[in-house]
Amino acid sequence: MGKITLYGFDASPPLRAVKLTLAALGLPYDFVVVNVMGREHLSEAYLKKNPQHTVPMLEDDGACIWDSHAIICYLVSKYAKDDSLYPKDLLKRAVVDQRLHFESGVMFANALRSITAPLIIHGLKVVPKERIQAITEVYDFLENFLKDHDYIAGDHLTIADFSVVTTVSSLPAFVEIDPAKYVKLTAWIKRLEKLPYYSENSVGVQQFFGFIKNCNLTLEA
Repeated sequence: MGKITLYGFDASPPLRAVKLTLAALGLPYDFVVVNVMGREHLSEAYLKKNPQHTVPMLEDDGACIWDSHAIICYLVSKYAKDDSLYPKDLLKRAVVDQRLHFESGVMFANALRSITAPLIIHGLKVVPKERIQAITEVYDFLENFLKDHDYIAGDHLTIADFSVVTTVSSLPAFVEIDPAKYVKLTAWIKRLEKLPYYSENSVGVQQFFGFIKNCNLTLEA
């Protein structure tokens, strides 16, 4: 096995999804903190490795991969002892892939990043009502996904759980998850919190919450 290096910062949900995957696989790696606020992701050295200048980025024996979904699929496909985290069965894999795309396009881009990007770039102070509605819609979908299953893509843990939990555990910084309304979602989060390596997510969640709290945002009524 070659040397694995992970680049990013713990408050980032996509970074945490990769950390959870690495921990589940028991893979050793070096972690390089990238100061995005200090524009380190725009340095010549970083752009040479990742011209899209995103985090996280994984370097495996000299090969660079970015986008958390691509990274976690790669890691399991290359290093896992079996296919439980990313099934080879095409129908089961399709469900995992759908959840990954849902996290990328609906949860992260439309619900989370649509708030954090204007906050960081333009100093957003009031979160528009439609962005709050986008978050509650995410909760509604996830509750439905979990209606007949213990995990987000079926009856056992997969990388879809890692990807989804890192974002959904960050969204309460804006909209709390009502345990009475979202019974299945709440139970699933508690189930994942019991993983022996869940701290790979929880530490970054607290950092994210602290950052949002310091921004003194107001939610549009």
